[in-house]
Amino acid sequence: MSTPVVLPVSKSIVWLVGTALIALAVYYFVGVDQGAVSVFGNDMHVHEFVHDARHFLGFPCH
Repeated sequence: MSTPVVLPVSKSIVWLVGTALIALAVYYFVGVDQGAVSVFGNDMHVHEFVHDARHFLGFPCH
Protein backbone atom coordinates (compact mmCIF):
# COMPACT_ATOMS: atom_id res chain seq x y z
CA MET A 1 0.00 0.00 0.00
CA SER A 2 1.28 3.48 -0.82
CA THR A 3 1.19 6.51 1.44
CA PRO A 4 -0.94 9.46 0.23
CA VAL A 5 0.74 12.77 -0.47
CA VAL A 6 -0.35 15.44 1.99
CA LEU A 7 0.00 19.06 0.91
CA PRO A 8 -0.37 21.98 3.28
CA VAL A 9 -3.19 24.38 2.44
CA SER A 10 -0.76 27.13 1.47
CA LYS A 11 0.90 24.95 -1.19
CA SER A 12 -2.41 23.65 -2.49
CA ILE A 13 -3.66 27.23 -2.95
CA VAL A 14 -0.53 28.07 -4.96
CA TRP A 15 -1.09 25.04 -7.20
CA LEU A 16 -4.79 25.88 -7.59
CA VAL A 17 -4.10 29.50 -8.54
CA GLY A 18 -1.31 28.51 -10.94
CA THR A 19 -3.48 25.90 -12.62
CA ALA A 20 -6.36 28.38 -12.93
CA LEU A 21 -4.09 31.01 -14.56
CA ILE A 22 -2.75 28.50 -17.08
CA ALA A 23 -6.28 27.28 -17.83
CA LEU A 24 -7.49 30.85 -18.38
CA ALA A 25 -4.58 31.56 -20.73
CA VAL A 26 -5.33 28.43 -22.75
CA TYR A 27 -9.04 29.33 -22.82
CA TYR A 28 -8.20 32.83 -24.04
CA PHE A 29 -5.92 31.70 -26.86
CA VAL A 30 -8.25 28.91 -28.02
CA GLY A 31 -11.62 30.53 -27.45
CA VAL A 32 -11.34 34.29 -27.38
CA ASP A 33 -8.31 35.43 -29.39
CA GLN A 34 -9.34 36.51 -32.88
CA GLY A 35 -5.84 37.01 -34.23
CA ALA A 36 -5.17 40.41 -32.72
CA VAL A 37 -2.15 39.13 -30.78
CA SER A 38 0.77 38.53 -33.11
CA VAL A 39 3.27 35.97 -31.88
CA PHE A 40 5.56 35.30 -34.84
CA GLY A 41 5.31 38.48 -36.88
CA ASN A 42 2.55 40.22 -38.76
CA ASP A 43 1.22 37.24 -40.68
CA MET A 44 1.26 34.48 -38.05
CA HIS A 45 -1.20 34.58 -35.17
CA VAL A 46 -2.08 32.26 -32.30
CA HIS A 47 -5.56 32.16 -33.84
CA GLU A 48 -4.25 30.29 -36.88
CA PHE A 49 -2.52 27.65 -34.74
CA VAL A 50 -5.70 26.83 -32.82
CA HIS A 51 -8.21 27.46 -35.61
CA ASP A 52 -9.32 23.86 -36.07
CA ALA A 53 -9.47 23.29 -32.32
CA ARG A 54 -11.80 26.28 -32.03
CA HIS A 55 -14.27 24.74 -34.45
CA PHE A 56 -13.93 21.28 -32.87
CA LEU A 57 -14.73 22.73 -29.43
CA GLY A 58 -17.68 24.74 -30.78
CA PHE A 59 -16.26 28.25 -30.48
CA PRO A 60 -17.51 30.69 -33.11
CA CYS A 61 -14.90 32.00 -35.45
CA HIS A 62 -14.69 34.97 -37.86
